Amino acid sequence: MIQPSEITALVLAGGRGSRMGGADKGLQNFNGTPLALHTVLRLQMQEGGLIGELMLNANRNLGAYEAFGAPVWPDTLSDYAGPLAGFLTGLERCETPYLLTVPCDSPLFPLDLASRLASAFDDDRTEIAMAAAREADGQLRAQPVFSLLRVELLESLVAFTHAGGRKIDRWTDQHRTVLVPFDQPGDDPRAFCNTNTLAELHALEQG
Repeated sequence: MIQPSEITALVLAGGRGSRMGGADKGLQNFNGTPLALHTVLRLQMQEGGLIGELMLNANRNLGAYEAFGAPVWPDTLSDYAGPLAGFLTGLERCETPYLLTVPCDSPLFPLDLASRLASAFDDDRTEIAMAAAREADGQLRAQPVFSLLRVELLESLVAFTHAGGRKIDRWTDQHRTVLVPFDQPGDDPRAFCNTNTLAELHALEQG
């Protein structure tokens, strides 16, 4: 079983916030707490205390993010290259065997996320454990920004991004990826709802 000291969690807050009118999404309030800080606190509450280290990926307002008490690292790729740029930054800075990625805009993500993804590594061949959730149409869909990765994948991701690759699924498809379903009785159907707009954020606040 993966130990807490083996996992570093990365909060992905480096996007443009284009659908929020350019607002820095991670600094928007959810129930009075900035989304990125809410994510940090929820990671600290993970079942089994599985998170050993924490860091944030952000590309602006770095001082505000640093106030949340964890190291903050901007993308090493230029021009807001998307979530994979955050993955790359996290893997470059990660000093533990595993990196857990969580976006800042899904404030209800499960408190047993880390433990259930870690359970997929009972097979030594697993390279990536990725959450999957059932959506409104009944389909179980991968949630690639919620992933637990082996840090050894850094070399592969460097090669992929330097060749111009930006699509998460095209990279993860190159590796042994296990989907971990979060559709069991008791699982919150809103757990992976992401808030791309202020209207969506306010609707999620109101339940």
